[in-house]
Amino acid sequence: MIALVDYGAGNLTSVRKGFAAAGANLVLARAPGDLAGASGVVVPGVGHFGATASLDAPWREAILAGVDAGRPLFGICLGMQWLFEGSEEAPGLRGLAVLNGRCARLDDRAGALKIPHVGWNALSISRASILLDGLDDGAYVYFTHSYAAPVTGATCAVSVHGDPFAVAVEQAHVGGVQFHPEKSGDAGVRILRNFVTLCRR
Repeated sequence: MIALVDYGAGNLTSVRKGFAAAGANLVLARAPGDLAGASGVVVPGVGHFGATASLDAPWREAILAGVDAGRPLFGICLGMQWLFEGSEEAPGLRGLAVLNGRCARLDDRAGALKIPHVGWNALSISRASILLDGLDDGAYVYFTHSYAAPVTGATCAVSVHGDPFAVAVEQAHVGGVQFHPEKSGDAGVRILRNFVTLCRR
């Protein structure tokens, strides 16, 4: 059983469809106790970082307990940003802090670049990872975001919109993607399938 965290800030229907295409049916987790017994946890998200305030102390405790027990954790878009220490979009709000660094707004180059960044961009894979296994360097995926995570040691792929930013991160059994794999065609399905395989190990 893979649990999809429902905290009111994710396109749950499209994420579930994406995972169904990858061979898995996700169970909605509407309360922290619903994570008990899950083989993996997915944190989705769209919109403002402030929406993650709903992931309060009981949610944090349940998710971190799973991480400590070796349960795979996967963040999508805002859900990936939440894995970091925080974001300048909501400076007073803490992230889960299982990854080092803070998210920042994309630089619009004094109005020369469109923000939010919406559309297809290529992945530049910087190191091998479980999530990106089988993907070709330069694969295109679909983005819609204004903030992004920094490039750190956890980064396994970057993309560029003005400056390079982290688009896929992985550290042990914790990972995430800034783009929407459920809207990214075959490349996205492959990433979701890789996470499902990790959860079944």
